[in-house]
Amino acid sequence: MSGSGVALSCEGLVQIYRIGDSQVAALRGIDLVVGAGEQVALMGPSGSGKSTLLGLLAGVLRPSAGRLTLDGVDTVRTDDASLRRLRATRVGTLLQGAPRNLLGHLDAVQNIGFARRAAPPQTRRRLPAPMELLDAVGLADVARTPIARLSGGEQQRAALAAAIANGPGLVLADEPTSELDTTARDQVLDLMRRTTASTGGTLVLVTHDPAVAAQLPRSIVLRDGRVVADSEQGDPTSVVTEDGQVPLPAALADEWPAGTRVSFHRDGDSLRLTKEDT
Repeated sequence: MSGSGVALSCEGLVQIYRIGDSQVAALRGIDLVVGAGEQVALMGPSGSGKSTLLGLLAGVLRPSAGRLTLDGVDTVRTDDASLRRLRATRVGTLLQGAPRNLLGHLDAVQNIGFARRAAPPQTRRRLPAPMELLDAVGLADVARTPIARLSGGEQQRAALAAAIANGPGLVLADEPTSELDTTARDQVLDLMRRTTASTGGTLVLVTHDPAVAAQLPRSIVLRDGRVVADSEQGDPTSVVTEDGQVPLPAALADEWPAGTRVSFHRDGDSLRLTKEDT
């Protein structure tokens, strides 16, 4: 496997899509820093900008404005060839739905070979053999079975193996457990955490499942194209938006639904929130 993880930094990141004669802002000024080796869950409702942000981090999109730095490379200003090299050697991506990441008529060994086709020869020489990688994800016994004949959990493991085939320093996963049962979900998530941690790699995982996010050390929540919460597990933190709103932590939002009246009381440097009786 490769060595160090990839650090990333977003400063005022904006992404605008043109739909017909209209423009839609998918991201509205994202400020975000993820250190090398961190494992982060990226959450938020549909349309909040999660997939767009993941596409920017993967280098398949270029931002409309702002700055994005990956592994010390300014992806906004770098040329296309340098960006392709960065993607091929330092970034591994799992799209939502295991079959989208794999060639179903090939087996797992062949899929790893296909995933490595863009890596430079010097990179391929220092990578583990395909069977070694498949053994690490628990697929040694079905390594020569066509992907289409594997179970959903096995396909997701194969997709993970393909994503880390080049020893990337950054693994980006879009809802990698959404189609799995609880047991397979936890097994795949544990495997992702262990494989990235073993190489010091960075993991950014998009999920709608609070149970998945709870298993990662840090959670970032997007809403309407902005970061509204960024917290370590056990230490929920909200981010004040440009219009002065302070989103509630998820647990409190369940107790205080929309329309709840809240009063504020200053206590020295602290501010207490109290739910008013209705």
